Amino acid sequence: MADPVRVAALLTALPGKGPELVAAFEVVTPLVRAEDGCLEYALHPYSDDPDRFIVVERWASREALAAHAASDHMRAHGERGRAFSAGPADVIVFADQPVV
Repeated sequence: MADPVRVAALLTALPGKGPELVAAFEVVTPLVRAEDGCLEYALHPYSDDPDRFIVVERWASREALAAHAASDHMRAHGERGRAFSAGPADVIVFADQPVV
């Protein structure tokens, strides 16, 4: 059986464009949560900056994560994001289980 993985994606919107980023996630989140292998997918705002966010994800396997990244709805989401994103996301993939 494959090991689950976690993802943290740090996102920054252009100044004042945080609400547009949230609106885009409102569209894509139900599609992502319906994907095979998606165990968690949530957008969290930074507490001190309305244009910065973190996406917390948990996937059943690296293969499920790879299928997610290649999905049509994520490609379309990436295209929409060019209008409000300050740059590419800083994506961190890490083991599901802590070492301590």
